[in-house]
Amino acid sequence: MFHATFAISIHLCLEGPEVTQLKSDLDKQDGNLQYILTGEGAGSIFHINEYNGTIYATQKLDREKKPFYILNAKAINRSTQHPVEPQSEFIIKVRDVNDNEPQFLDGPYVATVPEMSPEGTSVTQVTATDADDPSYGNSARLLYSLVQGQPYFSVEPKTGVIRMASQMDRETKDQYLVIIQAKDMVGQPGALSATATVTINLSDINDNPPKFQHRLYYMSVSEEAPVGTTVGKVFAEDSDTGDNAAMDYFIEEDSSDAFNIITNNETQEGIILLKKRVDYESKRRHHIEVKAVNRYIDERFLKEGPFEDTTIVKINVEDADEPPVFTVENYVMEIVEGAESGSLVGVITARDPDEDDSPIRYSIVHSTLLKRLFSINEHNGAIITTEPLDREIASWHNITVTATETRNPEKISEANVYVQVLDVNDNAPQFSKDYETFVCENAVSGQLIQSISAVDQDDSGKGHHFNFSLAQEDTNSSHFIVKDNQDNTAGIFTGKSGFRRQEQFFFYLPILIQDNGIPPLTSTNTLTVTVCDCDTEVNIFYCRYGAFMYSLGLSTEALVAVLACILIFLVFFLAIVTIRQQQKKKPPFSEKMEEFRENVVSYDDEGGGEEDTEAFDISALRTRAVVRTHKPRKKVASEIQSLYRQSLQVGPDSAIFRQFISEKLEEANTDRSVPPYDSLQTYAFEGTGSLAGSLSSLGSTTSDMDQSYDYLADWGPHFKQLAGMYSSHRTAGD
Repeated sequence: MFHATFAISIHLCLEGPEVTQLKSDLDKQDGNLQYILTGEGAGSIFHINEYNGTIYATQKLDREKKPFYILNAKAINRSTQHPVEPQSEFIIKVRDVNDNEPQFLDGPYVATVPEMSPEGTSVTQVTATDADDPSYGNSARLLYSLVQGQPYFSVEPKTGVIRMASQMDRETKDQYLVIIQAKDMVGQPGALSATATVTINLSDINDNPPKFQHRLYYMSVSEEAPVGTTVGKVFAEDSDTGDNAAMDYFIEEDSSDAFNIITNNETQEGIILLKKRVDYESKRRHHIEVKAVNRYIDERFLKEGPFEDTTIVKINVEDADEPPVFTVENYVMEIVEGAESGSLVGVITARDPDEDDSPIRYSIVHSTLLKRLFSINEHNGAIITTEPLDREIASWHNITVTATETRNPEKISEANVYVQVLDVNDNAPQFSKDYETFVCENAVSGQLIQSISAVDQDDSGKGHHFNFSLAQEDTNSSHFIVKDNQDNTAGIFTGKSGFRRQEQFFFYLPILIQDNGIPPLTSTNTLTVTVCDCDTEVNIFYCRYGAFMYSLGLSTEALVAVLACILIFLVFFLAIVTIRQQQKKKPPFSEKMEEFRENVVSYDDEGGGEEDTEAFDISALRTRAVVRTHKPRKKVASEIQSLYRQSLQVGPDSAIFRQFISEKLEEANTDRSVPPYDSLQTYAFEGTGSLAGSLSSLGSTTSDMDQSYDYLADWGPHFKQLAGMYSSHRTAGD
């Protein structure tokens, strides 16, 4: 058998070509045995000495491409070519050597770490790989080191983790380039190496407070500037970026409270605005303190100090020619209604706020009505009435008054004056509405027939109170009673039982109404009571009807007769309308249709065809049994018949034809029985060119017996039967 070198792993070193040697126990070294090698790489990579079994490598092997080979070996007798040893398998493993340098597959690297991070903070990790065999020797064992980046960063030799070596400020330097080296063979001499670059960016944190560019700002604003005017801008710098540099501005000190400040989030500027009007004459300089505060503060850096800054802003007010200023913006005045013309309502006052103190001229503007009711003294501003005022027409008057500088008329100011007209008791109370009161003829004494109330146009501060009573001089005081309910209403009651319409149809009650004004006013209001033909309960509709009839002076019987006549007239009118509508529906030309129907003769005899000449008397067809009476419109018939006969021999362009058409047109225009709209008139007119002439007998002045039908025999075979019929008939007639 083969020695124990079979079925074992043989490690091949690349320094020498000899790999190993195979030897059989039966080999007597006499050259009778032959060694044969088969398998992966046999004959190409590996060769065997067939006499002594030595195996050689013919080319350089690379473990990273193929780490092992599986081969088969056997020994045979040269003479017999029979196997001396059975075939055995063995493996040749390629022993690794350090022939591959490390590689950073993910480089170059980019990492970010917050500024001011403490020492030892992990930044990132780099990793290198080595293609050599990590299980054999130190060829694949790597060691990391920092080539560039001290003293700010460090790297762990075995893991490649990069850490902060000191605190760094982004505002000083915001980016660093670090170079990391990886060596195999644990850094021993002869080791292979590779490097990678790591770009480390420092991210911003809020570690810097805002700082104003100036400790003192100077600004100015005109006293004419309206509210909201931009006075100026301030700016505080912050070395941080993004939200860490965001800030808000505040006004810390402003005794006049005349200014406001807002933040422009895009430019991070503080914009000072005018909060209310300033006055040069009142205060010429303003002093305010502005503060800038970081919007987002990192609590880790609070110990570094307050993240805010302050500055001083001095604002000068510029003088301007201002319009007059009223002592108050709105005036409220009072005057009693009815005050005589020229009464003083009140006085308004305006002044020129400037140093020159220009005189003021006053006037009333806008409404022409107000100018008619009020006037103003243009020098002292006194407002007086030009006529008495009535509170019931208008209780308030709104006046717009202007004040104008006499030296500069363009400077004008306006003020509102509200004039209240105070009420006096100058209007007597009246009925609240027009009452319609009825009393039944059979009403009993003490029966309520009407409740009344009153209104007063005057204004009563304590509320109105009215007293109701019946005038003492009333002649009907015995018939009715007025009872005051003490709640601004009163009831009208009957003072007796039974009323007669024939004696008195209307009662007029003078009712006195007194108010509680100072002095009290009294008015007399007449209540009309109508006697109604009813029992005790009033029917408003029936009573109104009775009153209406009474006003017309008609009795019930007379009214019924009038209504009956009206009804008969309506029936007669409707009948006439119906008859006329039926006449309109009658078809036109009915009279002509009747004429046509009169000329229709019906026969029930059945003929025998053209060959039957004995079945009926053809003369009956030619007999003019019906003689129509010509109407007046036919009095030109004879002339038309003559023209018609003549037209048979002429063409449509002849004078006879044109005369025929003209006369027909004249006849149609003068005929009143034709429809009122346009119509088509059709006339029979046979042109020239027919050898037979006209067969029509219309309008013929001669009878059939006077005519000769011999010419029918000349018309050919188609008229043979007709010619025979007429010829035989004429012969029989003769």
